[in-house]
Amino acid sequence: MKSHDVDVAVIGGGSAGLAAAIVVKKAGLDVLIIERDKELGGITLQCIHNGFGLHEFEEELTGPEYVQRFINQVKELQIPAKLDTMVIEFTPDKTIYAVNKEEGLIKINTKAIILAMGCREKTRGAINIPGFRPSGIYTAGQAQRFVNIEGYMLGRTYVILGSGDIGMIMARRLTWEGCQVKAVVEILPYVSGLIRNEVQCLEDYGIPLITGYTVTKIHGKERVQGVTISKVDRNFDRVIGSDKFIECDTLLLSVGLIPENELTREAGAKISQMGGPIVDNNLETTIEGIFACGNVLQVHDLVDLVTAEAKRAGLNAVEYVKERYGKKVMKKTQIKCISGENVNYIKPDLINRADLSKDIIFTFRVKRPDRRLLIQFKDDKNKIVFKRKRMYVIPSEMIELKLNLKEQHIDLDCKSIEVEVIPRPEVLIEED
Repeated sequence: MKSHDVDVAVIGGGSAGLAAAIVVKKAGLDVLIIERDKELGGITLQCIHNGFGLHEFEEELTGPEYVQRFINQVKELQIPAKLDTMVIEFTPDKTIYAVNKEEGLIKINTKAIILAMGCREKTRGAINIPGFRPSGIYTAGQAQRFVNIEGYMLGRTYVILGSGDIGMIMARRLTWEGCQVKAVVEILPYVSGLIRNEVQCLEDYGIPLITGYTVTKIHGKERVQGVTISKVDRNFDRVIGSDKFIECDTLLLSVGLIPENELTREAGAKISQMGGPIVDNNLETTIEGIFACGNVLQVHDLVDLVTAEAKRAGLNAVEYVKERYGKKVMKKTQIKCISGENVNYIKPDLINRADLSKDIIFTFRVKRPDRRLLIQFKDDKNKIVFKRKRMYVIPSEMIELKLNLKEQHIDLDCKSIEVEVIPRPEVLIEED
């Protein structure tokens, strides 16, 4: 077995992994990128639409243009990358085992690991649609790769289940190619992707968006011949008598993403209910010296936010290697972050008491859309630590807040902070 020694290993060579590796290298540490694909860039390579880089570079780029800037930096800094290499295990002592066709089984000894494996799409099996198994059923990401990179057209008439961003973007992309998108069907009563994609990808091209419905049957044995969609009630149960048949030859699924954390779980790190690892305010998992960033931690709506988070993970990994590696540091008790009213999840999950005087970046999503709201942080004694007005919130847009909790006069003995998104008091008075 070949063995390699490195200060920091980054698992994943997409936008998150590249940004984290660059930060580590610039800080003077040795870093290695491990990527299972044959080239760097990750999923961003197949996102040929524009809209990338407005935060990071203050200009609008396509996905390949955006990620190429980081690939160029990796090459300029001579950061080594093991491509076509699959990580099969990493351990709490920060040893990585991987395999590739050139070296076979390899062992990588590290001082810190940054997880940047991204996420994968939910498939038909995750949502249990009845019917046979005909050809013509793809996830939206698969279709995106076939059309944008491989140069294959999957069909001529489409129904897209789910109004996630990839699904809506593919509705526009297929329309450009001369295909007919019969409908985008969404089980929720509102669009699940960004509003700008609803406008630019669906409304601008006259593609119907049918909300409150889902696909309940796929017709066809050899090839998809059509789908039956049905209205659902508030419990997402099918409403009898609401069935509609739509003829099509291809069904695309855009029904959600799952962070790639099988290896993280096997290593012993605690996983949150949303599928990402539990992390503290330094993006450190429950295993010391292992950090997480990007879509493996939480599904982002903008790649620029992925990059910013990855840079923070890189800096924190550098700090760990230089200041804490090999030392027995007693961790003080941590403050738990709790999702309150209309909050789906919050990151970080834990806050180190030693970092209360530092700026902490909180990111979270709401459960449902709402308007004229108040974002509140409360301690375990129900004391409001921080509050801010917000005009509207939607689940597809991640909310980010930077807070210094010491400046907010938080009780140093508090055990938890609850974040809630509630109607403003004046709104309640008006309704009464």
